[in-house]
Amino acid sequence: MPEGSREMKTNLRIAIPLSEGKLSKHFGHLECVALADVNPVEKQVVQLEEVQVPPLQPGRISFWLAKLNTNLIIASDMGTRAQELFAEQGIQVIVGAQSELPEQLVSEYLSGTLETGYNKCSH
Repeated sequence: MPEGSREMKTNLRIAIPLSEGKLSKHFGHLECVALADVNPVEKQVVQLEEVQVPPLQPGRISFWLAKLNTNLIIASDMGTRAQELFAEQGIQVIVGAQSELPEQLVSEYLSGTLETGYNKCSH
């Protein structure tokens, strides 16, 4: 990189499964995924975009999100097997979040105020 030029580097990508623009109540019923690139040091969202997911098949979305360099998923309800598949790809999962807008969830996560409750999914 030439001297004097600066490039903001992000080192955290957060995925949020969405239904009707908010956090999907069950991961398996998502319509698309919000991907937030954040700078955790500055606690800033660098970019937030909605991305269509490939057809849902067991295990496929974990590989897809890993290829997109996802580090963390904020979810409401997610089955144990899905959580295991994400862990195998090195993706951390937070479950029990409330159905809010992705901007709010990312902001709460970055500020340390994200509230989580019970994961109602038992499979």
